Amino acid sequence: MPRRNQETASEASWTEARPARQILGALVMTLVVSTLLAPPAQAVGVCLNIANVAFKACQSEIADDFWTAAGVCANNEDADARADCLDDARSELGEGRDLCSEQRDARRELCRDLDENRYDPDFDPADFATEFTNQNPYFPLAPGNTWEFIEGEETITVEVLDAYKSIEGVTAIVVHDLVEEDGKAIEDTNDWYTVATNGDVYYVGESVQNFELFDGDDPDDPELVDVDGSWKTGRDGAKPGIQMFASPAAGTFYRQEIALGDAEDSAEILATDYSYGEDAELDAFVPQELAELLCDGDCLVIREFTPIEPGAEGLKYYAPGVGQFLEVKPDSGDTSVLVSCNVDPRCAMLPEP
Repeated sequence: MPRRNQETASEASWTEARPARQILGALVMTLVVSTLLAPPAQAVGVCLNIANVAFKACQSEIADDFWTAAGVCANNEDADARADCLDDARSELGEGRDLCSEQRDARRELCRDLDENRYDPDFDPADFATEFTNQNPYFPLAPGNTWEFIEGEETITVEVLDAYKSIEGVTAIVVHDLVEEDGKAIEDTNDWYTVATNGDVYYVGESVQNFELFDGDDPDDPELVDVDGSWKTGRDGAKPGIQMFASPAAGTFYRQEIALGDAEDSAEILATDYSYGEDAELDAFVPQELAELLCDGDCLVIREFTPIEPGAEGLKYYAPGVGQFLEVKPDSGDTSVLVSCNVDPRCAMLPEP
């Protein structure tokens, strides 16, 4: 009985304090929203505040996932199974909270790298081409262009389609990206790109389908499991990013996409004059024969990363006239290597991976 009284008193104290907490919470929220909506002259720190708001959203999502998991656990008839299920849910809750913190820190660091307040790029249809004729040599886009990559057991086929999207009044071309393993699709994506009149290539969205194979299925057709990663400029506040500059400069940081919480890829240009043998760090895991065929002091090396997956990054290598020919995951040494293409005479001379 005394323990129940103590709990009741505690609950009463919590209830009595609720109005003060609500007022304090409202004041904090008002301050945050006021900063986010401030005019440009007062917008110092907006990017950092967005990182903090995204952190709050992440925490809420993790909490929602926990309570949903708890409800699922409650359906277990066996008490031990319920307890194990709840233990797993609590563990995932803790891991999720840690990830939210890491994402917040990564977003803050990116804000500093970009020296950015608001990210609201101009996207005027008058500034973009309506035809695609390989305007950017590092990211050639014309209907019929194809590339094929090998990444471990996976084959990645990329084809520029004679298909188009109108996105916020801008004409974008569709690039089909198919990832297969043992001849079965595991990811099927339509990427949407457009080219500015100055030659910059913009990334404006993607439609993603992710598949899995399950033992015992007959026939063993891939099953669609999610569409995670899909986004479109103008939908739910998503904005376009730069895929490739017409005049890339080493040391440049930039956003490739921004759909907060869903798609936040960013990049840093590490080199614009890459040749094999000049930089041991950039040479790591690079096939020498391939690099010597395609690079003569004119290849790009770009580091790609996202605050959604803190610590994960990839290095992409681009040759003029060919486009991307290699991706390296520095942490694991995994590579995605170009094995065929049709955009340049050198495509016929590509070495075996």
